[in-house]
Amino acid sequence: MTEEINNCHKVLQEGGLILYPTDTVWGIGCDATNPEAVKKVYALKKREDSKALICLVANQAMLERHVKEVPDVAYDIMDLATKPTTIVFDNPMGIASNLVAEDNTLAIRVASDKFCQYLINKFRKPIVSTSANISGNPTPKQFKDIDEEILKGVDYVVNLPDESTNPSPSSIIKLSSDGQVKVIRE
Repeated sequence: MTEEINNCHKVLQEGGLILYPTDTVWGIGCDATNPEAVKKVYALKKREDSKALICLVANQAMLERHVKEVPDVAYDIMDLATKPTTIVFDNPMGIASNLVAEDNTLAIRVASDKFCQYLINKFRKPIVSTSANISGNPTPKQFKDIDEEILKGVDYVVNLPDESTNPSPSSIIKLSSDGQVKVIRE
């Protein structure tokens, strides 16, 4: 795993794209602070850049560095969630502007798997995590289901086995500064 983390780290530093296993499904990733790298992800997925992408952080401290104000309820949701849960926060900071939605929000998940945690800790910045598919196509459940175009379009493919037995996208919950909680995807 160390070699895979080092290879990914190098590609991320150079503004490249990685294909990697996450705590949910296989993801396309890049440096979430690099607008040029983020552009490459949108281009590869053939997706409008008005559709925001998810960011992964290694821990709550990194989350706090990239969101102006983390509502208290966010910590409760993270502690009580029984599956990977992405939270949409208001007022993100220090993130590529083309990752931030038009309403100045950003979807962030604290990674729950070791590979992502180690990689993000080594990289010391959030990384993009979006499903490894062309926009509009089904989300691939296993590595073998990933489209050839995606495999060829990234700079590095992580060589680790599928660990998740029943992979599915994360839940998405939107938290507003005014305390509103809205479930976007269960």
